Amino acid sequence: MKIVCDDRIPFLKGVFEPYAEVVYLPGARTGASDVKDADALITRTRTRCDRALLEGSRVKIIASATIGYDHIDTAWCEANVIRWCNAPGCNSSSVEQYVLSVLLTLARQHELRLEGMTLGVVGVGNVGSKVARAAGILGMKVLLCDPPRAEAEGPEGFVSLKKLVEGSDIITLHVPLSPQTFHLFGRERLASLRPDQILINSSRGEVVDGAALKEALKAGRLRAAVLDVWEGEPDIDKELMGLVDIATAHIAGYSADGKAAGTRAAVRAVSQALGIEALKKWSPSKLPLPARDLDFHIDGHGMSEQQIVSEAVLYTYDVLWDSGKLRSHREDFEKLRGEYQIRREFPAFAVHLHEDGTNAAEKLEALGFTLMESSR
Repeated sequence: MKIVCDDRIPFLKGVFEPYAEVVYLPGARTGASDVKDADALITRTRTRCDRALLEGSRVKIIASATIGYDHIDTAWCEANVIRWCNAPGCNSSSVEQYVLSVLLTLARQHELRLEGMTLGVVGVGNVGSKVARAAGILGMKVLLCDPPRAEAEGPEGFVSLKKLVEGSDIITLHVPLSPQTFHLFGRERLASLRPDQILINSSRGEVVDGAALKEALKAGRLRAAVLDVWEGEPDIDKELMGLVDIATAHIAGYSADGKAAGTRAAVRAVSQALGIEALKKWSPSKLPLPARDLDFHIDGHGMSEQQIVSEAVLYTYDVLWDSGKLRSHREDFEKLRGEYQIRREFPAFAVHLHEDGTNAAEKLEALGFTLMESSR
């Protein structure tokens, strides 16, 4: 058996070698000659899996270690009896962490009290659901827009995109890229935003019309914008990057925990398809440690609940670090992704909270932190 793998997928090297010939290649440079005699392909979003790549090959399965699958021509694959799978939800907690870091950073920068503000979540799948829950823990009101879910489950609990835009202080996008979501926030919708509103996009770059967003920001039609994803990646718009408050290199879902979950899903799917019994329940043995200690202290004396939660969240992940990296090294977009820092999610951390006169401890526990006995 032969398996071709994207060389940037973490925790993967050495896993399949006892059972198959394994070739590691840069995702963007994987071509038809590379996969012609392969039985399986393990990818990320940089490999376009379509007729041009796969016709005439013996590939039986494509496993993408990502939530997104718009890089796979699913209709062509299915018509040609090639199985495909993605890893839905694998990095949902990582994106939740990213969005919380963004919200709490913007709250500091713009002197916002998040409790009582309204967050509009567009796309309420694995990621959007977790973001909505986290916002509720912060005391925010939440509006949900997800037409496919509303159609399948009934309209209760969901609003139209028009009502969400009208009623939200902050809008965060978590939709897949499709013909229906391409430029979902185009010139007309962006023009309808108010000068006190904030837009966050960590879904796919093409969901927002970048040229129209530049116009809106230059005209002062919204308070702030945050982009983790960009049209034309990795060649991103330098002028637009200079206009947004926070700019990152498509790394919202790049926690070590999220990457491990994506790789686990891909390995298990390929093992199932190729009959490799020993790997059908495989998981990475141990996740790496971040630069900061997993056990930390917060002195809550004189601090508000939001300040304490902000201190904890930003200890685990400060989005401005990634934003500064991209602004300094725009030309290294892919390198920033490929050599990304070790980031761990909230459940990896233990917090010692001292002199808390608020309900911050309960909120931190609800977000997934471990609260040490000294905090009680």
